Amino acid sequence: LGVLLTGAGVYQRLVNRDLSAYTQRTALQYIATKVRQSDQAGALSVASFDGDSAGNDTLFLREEIEGEPYITRIYVWDGYLRELFAAAGDPFVPEDGEKILAAETLSFTYDQGLLQISLDTGDGPAQLTLYPRSQQGGAP
Repeated sequence: LGVLLTGAGVYQRLVNRDLSAYTQRTALQYIATKVRQSDQAGALSVASFDGDSAGNDTLFLREEIEGEPYITRIYVWDGYLRELFAAAGDPFVPEDGEKILAAETLSFTYDQGLLQISLDTGDGPAQLTLYPRSQQGGAP
């Protein structure tokens, strides 16, 4: 019985570790896919929620649809990675974003064409660095 309980405990820890790693990888790949879909010159920026320079906790992806500017914001709010797509002039309310995955912190650094993403889903930070093709002079 002791061996069985020990084995069950080890198995549970492995499942939890794998689930956490899966969540982090999925969240980072989600963000990478959104960046690749919006890969145009001038479309990417990082700032705080409302666009000021107080922090780099939000990824802004700008696009134009039928002549109107729209912004997709990717950020963490209230324990979730969220996405909010809205017209550029619409007010930003963090609670309105669509919940994607559970996450604790998210930060971005966009410098010299490199987008560095740091995400923590609760088991330590994971990082991803992207170099958008629009920065390389190639077609998006």
